[in-house]
Formats: sequence, C-alpha cells, structure tokens
Amino acid sequence: MLAGLVAALGAGLLWGLVFLTPLVLGDYPGFMLAVGRYLAFGLLALGLAWFDRRALAQLDRADWIEAAKLALIGNLLYYATLASAIQLAGAPLPTLIIGTLPVVIAVCANLIDRRNGGEDAVRWSRLALPLVLILAGLLVVHGDSSNQPGAAQPGDQALGLAFAVLALACWTWYPIRNSRWLRARGPGLSRAWATAQGLATLPVAVLAGIAYAAWDAITPGSAFAWPLGPQPLLFVGMCVLLGLAASWLGTLLWNTASHLLPAALVGQLIVFETLAALLYAFIWYQRWPTPAEAAGIVLLVAGVSFGVRVFRGNEG
Repeated sequence: MLAGLVAALGAGLLWGLVFLTPLVLGDYPGFMLAVGRYLAFGLLALGLAWFDRRALAQLDRADWIEAAKLALIGNLLYYATLASAIQLAGAPLPTLIIGTLPVVIAVCANLIDRRNGGEDAVRWSRLALPLVLILAGLLVVHGDSSNQPGAAQPGDQALGLAFAVLALACWTWYPIRNSRWLRARGPGLSRAWATAQGLATLPVAVLAGIAYAAWDAITPGSAFAWPLGPQPLLFVGMCVLLGLAASWLGTLLWNTASHLLPAALVGQLIVFETLAALLYAFIWYQRWPTPAEAAGIVLLVAGVSFGVRVFRGNEG
C-alpha cells in the first residue's frame, strides 16, 4: 500500500510539471511548447522501440493511423490548448478544469454505456452531488480570479477558458478511444502501444513545427525566434524534462501504482496531479491561495472523490 501511494504521488508530482512549464516559458506560444515536449517524447520512443520491436512489428497500417490520431489529439492538441489556457487565464482555473477529468471521462463513458445498454451504466441521480460540487468549485475560483489585482483581461480570460475546455475535451476523448483499441487486442500490448504512440508523435510534432514556422514567417509582427525561441537552453531543458519525466516516468509510476493499489483507490489518486499543479503555480506566483481558491480546491477534490466512488461502487 505504501509503495503504491508513493508511486501515485510521484506520478502526480511529475505530471504537475506540465502545468508549470507554460508559466516558466511564458514567452513561448503554447503550440511550440507542445511541439517541443512531444519531439522529446518521440525521440525517447525511438530508443524504447528496440525493446518492443516484436510487438511493434505486429501492428498493421490501421493501427499506425490510429496511433497517429491519438498522438495528434491526445498529445499535441491537448497540450497546446492547455498551455495556451494557462498563459491566457493564469494557472488555477485551467488546472481545476483539467482536474475534473476523472468524473468527465466517467460521465462520457456512462453516456456510451447507457446508449449501448451496458451493465456498467449508473443512474444520473447518483452523479448529481459530485457534479454540483465540481461546478461550484470551478465557479468559486473563476469568480475570484476575475476580481484579483493584475488578473488577465476579460477577453484573455474567456479565450483561456475556451482553450481549457478544449483541452478537457481532447483528453476526455483520448483515454476512451485508447481503451477501446486496447480492449480489442490481446493482452500484453500496453507498453508497445505506448511506444507506438510515441513514434507516431514524432513525425506529427515535426510537421506541426514546420507548419508553425511557415505561419510565423508570413504573419506580420510576429517576433518568435523559431525554432528555439528567446531562451533556447531553458526551452530545450524543459522539453526534455517533460518528455522524460512527465510523458514516460510519470506514466511508469502510475502504472506501478495501478498494479499495487485497489482500483477503488487508484482512480481517486489522480487528484495528486491537480494538487501538484496548483502547488507549483502558487510557488511560481509566490503567494498563498486566496480563501476562495482554497474553497474551490476543496470542492473540486470532494467532487472528484465522490464521483469516482460512484463509478467504483457500481463496478462492485
């Protein structure tokens, strides 16, 4: 139990770094942060591919197309929109929106199960309390952030909120689609499929970087120093850190926790990522959370915990 909790905490601390990077590299467009991160992850996957070469050889053309779709939406588009949201609206609100993922994914899966007559579907009345708590937490933090000194302009806040919702949609679609692919195959492909997605991410990230360079060249007034920007060493270092720590080691630790802990518990521990991201953000801002932000965090954690218990209880 202790080893599993430590592994889950470690994964959360590493995943929280993806929310800090847009603050550290505030001069970089969110799209370029996503390109840099997944270039690093793709290059790492090239090395890992040797260990999974037999399993990778079994994948056909349709599998690689699916891996490319997952890489484009679940990796590149997700992180580009998340980073942009944080830069536009500040860290707390986008972080809390993404923190609702366990329940949002469960709700979407429930919609699919109810439509298909699945046995895992639960009554919507059982989800009322967690959804109300989550919504209340988000509204409290959003209302407080709008009134803070030095808060982003209303237009930037609205655009940041839209990007955060888009990021939430990307990473709601990704695990459901990814799980469907894995369930349709035999056991033992989890690691090889993760490596395949890393390999598929590499050309997607390269093409995205080239496309951004072309767009930047024809955009009047654009001052981004493509490809490494105004702080090349810091940019490369953070991208390597995210590719190694967040994209690979964090997932490895989370898989370890999933093997060691009961399913009813491990689902709730995804909250570690949200709390770590908020901790890093407040350290970066050099301030404590406001009372409203603290209340919103408590409401969100309570809502996610209750929501996960509803679905875990239904599994039992």
